Amino acid sequence: MPPRLGLLLRRRLLSSSTPSPAPAAASRPTDPALLLRLCTILYQHQQAPDEKLNRRLSALPLPTAPADLRELFLQASARFPLSWRPVHRLLAHFSARHSGASGGGGFPHSPATAARLLDVLAKSGNIDLLHSTLFSLPRTLLSAAALRAAVRGLAPAREVGKIAAIVTLFPECHRARILTFVTDVACSEPCRVPDVAEKAIKRAEHWHGLSRTARCDDLLVVAYCREGSLADACRVWNGMERRGLEPGAAAYQEIVVTMFKNNRPADAMKVFDGMRRSGVQDDGGGCCRAVVSWLCKDGKVWGAYMVFAEMVKRGVEVEGEVLGDLVYGLMARRRVREGYKVFHGVREKDIALYHGLMKGLLRIKRSREATEVFREMITRGCEPNMHTYIMLLQGHLGKRGRKGRDPLVNFESIFVGGLVKAGKTLQATKFVERTMWGGVNVPRFDYNKFLYYFSNEEGALMFEEAGKRLREVGLVDLADILSTYGERMTTRDRRRRAMNGLLESVQDVCC
Repeated sequence: MPPRLGLLLRRRLLSSSTPSPAPAAASRPTDPALLLRLCTILYQHQQAPDEKLNRRLSALPLPTAPADLRELFLQASARFPLSWRPVHRLLAHFSARHSGASGGGGFPHSPATAARLLDVLAKSGNIDLLHSTLFSLPRTLLSAAALRAAVRGLAPAREVGKIAAIVTLFPECHRARILTFVTDVACSEPCRVPDVAEKAIKRAEHWHGLSRTARCDDLLVVAYCREGSLADACRVWNGMERRGLEPGAAAYQEIVVTMFKNNRPADAMKVFDGMRRSGVQDDGGGCCRAVVSWLCKDGKVWGAYMVFAEMVKRGVEVEGEVLGDLVYGLMARRRVREGYKVFHGVREKDIALYHGLMKGLLRIKRSREATEVFREMITRGCEPNMHTYIMLLQGHLGKRGRKGRDPLVNFESIFVGGLVKAGKTLQATKFVERTMWGGVNVPRFDYNKFLYYFSNEEGALMFEEAGKRLREVGLVDLADILSTYGERMTTRDRRRRAMNGLLESVQDVCC
């Protein structure tokens, strides 16, 4: 037979051997009155005997089509997200009713209804019922949402054996992928139990003959680092090296950042150099950005410059946050000219770059120049946020408040008096004692809460009046900061108007 004719016959057989499945019937909208009556009965009779509950439910005009029945179950279970009993008893009634009517195997589950049932059982904390239901469902119903709901119920309960047994629900060719998925769910929000995930991996290795993947260990390293447990992260890291597994870019980034946070910059740089030698691709440049930021914070600007040059050479996109950290590092080392050179060399300046320059100027006690940068920032259409105002207020007045030159317009009259006016006398007590007697140790003044207390129309008038009084005594910079906050940030409407003005100016520039 010629090869072309054989190919045509093969295509014909493949296309006509199995008929295409008929599309599933679309469900009709659920009657709100029926849903309300059903949920009322389930709530009021959830502790009632089965006979009484079934009699009440049988009196309702429940749908008979499987699609309508599934839609009704989804709607009803959504009304009881944290209570397993009404949902479980409704499912039992549907199963008995459908089984008796059609001679089938009970309630016609779909992947969506199975996932919703497991989610309700997990959130209600009924671990035994969750486990038995999970292992009684057919494998075709176990979607990613269903497995995620089951693991989120079992992991916080520290059911290591039951979590490890989930892989047995799937063929051996898929078990490694399922183990990675289970580890990901257990290590991420809202579970965040990497120790349980690690024990489940070991149990799956010993009992079910699985071999962990590099992705599993990457997830454990990231989760342990974010939890603050550097020792456990290093233990998993060393285990990867013994097994010959190469860590990924995410694991490198997290362990480098955690070592910097634990004041171990030398070890962090060793790990970073090992990443570069091993050829791990830092596609997003996250690890390089983290190294630049932390080196600038530690004052090692030359090392930050080297990593920054490497990023530019590799074509990694340099964000404004990295440039802001670099400018701050230069300013903090009093290399002001170089800092301004980097700042002015950026065409499109964002808020992170302005923050880096202002923070560096405040660090070297140049609060007036920082305020000039603040004014330029507003003029160029970059809208400040709450952190901008708090940073500038701390730079001008200090973290604990400085005594001003004018006896009537100073830190005590505006900020401490504002706390008293807002009814926060307990927070103002120490500052009042320092004003009266002096020599009293006071806590850090919470400028964030102070601005929050006066974020209303009354506060807008207060900030405007404070700005006028500050200008009268010569404190123009502080007056501009407070008056600008009163104009733009005190209420939601003012913030919206400020952002709308910013968007309109950006559109005008683009046009």
